[in-house]
Amino acid sequence: MLVASLTQTPDRSTAIINKGQSPLPALLQGVALLNRNKVDLIVVPCNSAHHWIDAMRAASAAPILHIAQTSIAAIDSRVERVGLLATGGTLVSGFYQRALKESGFEPSDPHPESQTDVAECIRQVKAGKVDDASVALLRVLSRFMEEGVTTVIMGCTEIPLAAAPIKGHVHKMGLNLIDSTLELAKATLAYAFEHRWL
Repeated sequence: MLVASLTQTPDRSTAIINKGQSPLPALLQGVALLNRNKVDLIVVPCNSAHHWIDAMRAASAAPILHIAQTSIAAIDSRVERVGLLATGGTLVSGFYQRALKESGFEPSDPHPESQTDVAECIRQVKAGKVDDASVALLRVLSRFMEEGVTTVIMGCTEIPLAAAPIKGHVHKMGLNLIDSTLELAKATLAYAFEHRWL
């Protein structure tokens, strides 16, 4: 396994929402590094980076799994509406919403008040204040429940960390949380077994 940790990559949400500096050159540098090392599969754990997945795939010698598709594969086919928790950039990009619709699900984005709580949840996790992040996340999940949404994709790497301390409470609420990072990891292992790497 080779990890390309691209710490210099400009903020994805700023680029998507405010037309800030594009992270694509940095992402392509990462793909080029992996190409030079002849990797057989690429996975990108950053959800918002998938806004540029087509350009990355075009530059890649290896297949690149799509985090939205691996997440959606974990949803029960009987579900109709699916909530989405993600950064503002990921929501504006729309790749999760498009993938959900293509798979027959109705996407449900957080209302503006809830999205403020999602952003707060992410900020608190990054600050190491997981308990505060969990409180903000629980407010969002409660609103989804009020709307009749019982399956929610956690489409940001920080959100599952906030969900962990309230896992039992969330289960009692009858909510099914899909961890996009976990589903991407599972799909990676499945790909490896399918190709007899493991």
